[in-house]
Amino acid sequence: MEVYDVTIVGGGPAGLYSAFYSGMRDMKTKIIEFHPYLGGKVNIFLEKILWDIGGQPPIVAEKFIGQLIEQAMTFEPTVCLNSKVEHIEKQENVFVITTNNGEKHYSKTVIIAIGGGIFQPIKLEIEGAEKYEMTNLHYTINGMERFAGKDILISGGGNAAIDWAVELLPIAKKLTVIYRSDELKAHEAQIKKLKAHNVEILLHTEIQSLVSNDEKTAIAHVIIRKGDVEKSVTVDDIIICHGYNREVSLDFAQGIIPKRNEHQLFESEGQCHTTTPGIFAVGDIVAYSDKVYLLVGTFNDAVLAVNGAKKYLEPEANSYAMVSSHNEKFRERNHKILVDIN
Repeated sequence: MEVYDVTIVGGGPAGLYSAFYSGMRDMKTKIIEFHPYLGGKVNIFLEKILWDIGGQPPIVAEKFIGQLIEQAMTFEPTVCLNSKVEHIEKQENVFVITTNNGEKHYSKTVIIAIGGGIFQPIKLEIEGAEKYEMTNLHYTINGMERFAGKDILISGGGNAAIDWAVELLPIAKKLTVIYRSDELKAHEAQIKKLKAHNVEILLHTEIQSLVSNDEKTAIAHVIIRKGDVEKSVTVDDIIICHGYNREVSLDFAQGIIPKRNEHQLFESEGQCHTTTPGIFAVGDIVAYSDKVYLLVGTFNDAVLAVNGAKKYLEPEANSYAMVSSHNEKFRERNHKILVDIN
């Protein structure tokens, strides 16, 4: 039985920075992540540019995640992907964390960093649609260049759908947006941009069926219906933006169940401590007065939780880690960086 000082449930920005900071505090660290990749919700908008991170010039989200992962791996935490935490109990002084594959993980403290929950895109409910997900049916965009000069159909009328349509305006050959409701739900300024470029927007319209190409490898046509009228639309790619299913389920044994509010967020008793000693919560899943639900707030949550975990394990420990500019942990790394620069 290998016991860790801290186990972080969730590998998004909050969990990744928690892993880095726990390394600064000499804590043996593990990350457990449901998806087969790290980065959390930022993976939904990899092509977006982030402007509101302190000290960081505008950066493409994909690059930001890459840097955050690199930073998180500084002190070589153990990482378990494709693992959904289902149950947490406590045996004597150790938390036992059970995942969906039946594995058990042992930890002296736990930091919950699951964001708003596990987000899964709402799939297109048409028989056989899944076989096109490897070719030209998309639920997110990983690389804009593949859509250059293409005829694209976007299904959805919320901010995600319309934002992607605006992003694709300069590179797509043709854009068609369909939405089953009577009006788009996105920001008005973005809708105006589409209309100014004469993008075809079809309301009260939804996909009825998909017609494959001759090789049966990709979608060639989409049959859409508006009222009682159906028509065929030729496409190169389809982007589905029907929202996300959110799962926040996480089961605890009796006696260690942290208190949640009416929105299923864990309530902090101060410095990201939950109502259960030894369990902390960070990022979008924790609630407290003056909480900032932005990336910049996530990093502060991580520092508070890790420092709390350290003090929980070692009451005599310093309240926070030594700053990196004086920290012996970085002496050799700093020397190498300076040598590379010069």
